Amino acid sequence: MGVLRRVAAALDGFVLAIFGVAILATLLPASGTASDVLHAVTVAAIALLFFLYGTRLSPRDALDGLTHWRLHAVVLGCTYLLFPLLGLVLRVLTPTVLTDELYTGMLYLCLVPSTIQSSIAFTSIARGNVAGAVVSASVSNLLGVVVTPLLVVLLVTTTGEASVDASAIGDILLQLLVPFLLGQLARRRIAGWVQRHASATKLVDRGSILLVVYAAFSVSRVQGVWSVLSPWRIAAVVAVCSVLLAVVLGATVLIGRLCRFDRADRIVVLFCGSKKSLASGLPIASVLFAGQPVGIIVLPLLIFHQIQLVVCAVLAARYERQAIRDAASTS
Repeated sequence: MGVLRRVAAALDGFVLAIFGVAILATLLPASGTASDVLHAVTVAAIALLFFLYGTRLSPRDALDGLTHWRLHAVVLGCTYLLFPLLGLVLRVLTPTVLTDELYTGMLYLCLVPSTIQSSIAFTSIARGNVAGAVVSASVSNLLGVVVTPLLVVLLVTTTGEASVDASAIGDILLQLLVPFLLGQLARRRIAGWVQRHASATKLVDRGSILLVVYAAFSVSRVQGVWSVLSPWRIAAVVAVCSVLLAVVLGATVLIGRLCRFDRADRIVVLFCGSKKSLASGLPIASVLFAGQPVGIIVLPLLIFHQIQLVVCAVLAARYERQAIRDAASTS
C-alpha cells in the first residue's frame, strides 16, 4: 500500500495530463490543415515560453549561465559521450530483442541532441538553474546539427548521404534565442507583472510540453508507425528505452554529485543530460536515412521521448515539492 500511495502522489495532474494528451492524439490525431495549425501554435507557445524566461532572468543570472563552462561541459559529455557509449553496448540485444533496424534506431536516439524546451521547462518547474539550462540545452542543439551527423557516419551503417540543412541553426536562433533576448530587453517593464502572475507562467511551461506530446503522437498515428511492428517488438523497445533512461538518470545524478555542483546545477545535469530531442532528431533522420525505413528507425526516439517526458514530469514535481518544503522550513 505504501508503494501505491507513493505512485499516486507522483502522478500529479501534470503527469495525468500528459497521458491524457497522448491518448487523445492517438484517437484524434491532427492531420492536414489541423497539423499545420498545431505546428504554428506549438512554435508560438515555445517562443512565448522563452520570452518569459528572458523576462524572469536578470542579466546577471543570464551572464552566469553563459560562463558556467563546467556545467555545460558535463551536459555535453552526457549527451555526446555517455549516451553513444550506452548505444554501442545495446548491440548485444540484436537480433534476439531488437531487429537491425530497431538497433539502428536505438543507436541513433543516443546520438541526437538534448531537448531544449522540455529540459528548460522541467528545470524551471524543479526550481533549478534556468539560465544554465538555457545555455546547455541550446549549445547541445547547435552542436548537434554538426555532431549528430558525424557520429551517425562514424557509428551507424547508412547508405544515405549524411548532410543537414543549415537552416536548422537559423530555426533554433529564431524560435528560441531571439524571444529570450526580447524578454531580456522587455524585462524592466514587465518583470513585475510576470512575477505577480506566476500561475500564468507555469501554465505556459507545462502547456508547451503538452503541445509537444500531442504533436509527436499525432505524427506517429498519422504515419502509421505503431502498425509497422508486432506488439512484442514495440514492448521490447519500450523496455529497452525505459532501462536506458533509468541508467542515464542514475548516471547524471551521480555525476552531478561527483562534480560537487549545487542543487540548482545538479537539476540542470539531470534534466538536460538525460534528454533526447524529437524535434531535432526527426528532421535529421529524414536526411541521414533517406531511402531507408525511417519510420522504424525513429520509433525508439519517439518512444524514448514520451517516456522521458512522463518520468521527468514526475521528477520535476518531486523537486518542486521538496523546494517548497525547504523554503517553508527556513522561513
